[in-house]
Amino acid sequence: MSEDFEIEIPPTFEHLAMVRSVLSSALEAEPVLKEERLQDLRLAVSEATTNAIEAHNRNGTQAAVGIRITVADTKVTVRVTDQGGGFDPSKLKKHPPVTDPERLEYERGLGVTLMRRLTDGCTITPTKNGTTVTLVVHR
Repeated sequence: MSEDFEIEIPPTFEHLAMVRSVLSSALEAEPVLKEERLQDLRLAVSEATTNAIEAHNRNGTQAAVGIRITVADTKVTVRVTDQGGGFDPSKLKKHPPVTDPERLEYERGLGVTLMRRLTDGCTITPTKNGTTVTLVVHR
């Protein structure tokens, strides 16, 4: 059995807090994840939503960003879908290891790395008009 929560937000950063709040509410009503895993997922979803909003802003679209949260018996899945033109995840620039002093030159561009490290699964799928990021955390 699964339960779905779905919201759409305008592509503005002021709505990030609402996305985090909806995620927390959906998962705290009946404790689904330990607090640490919930915080990991909140950060990963924030990163995915921020990337979606930035893509909309670059592309000049005012279409809504969609967030769908699915709570199932064994996992929580969050899909963030944008209409921001899409990108090829295989072309992401590889960052030096965290122990390399050159890493200090990278102030941005770590969102996808964070999403991958903080979740049990992170899939980035280009769509016709944008991108869908699917984040999975096992219960």
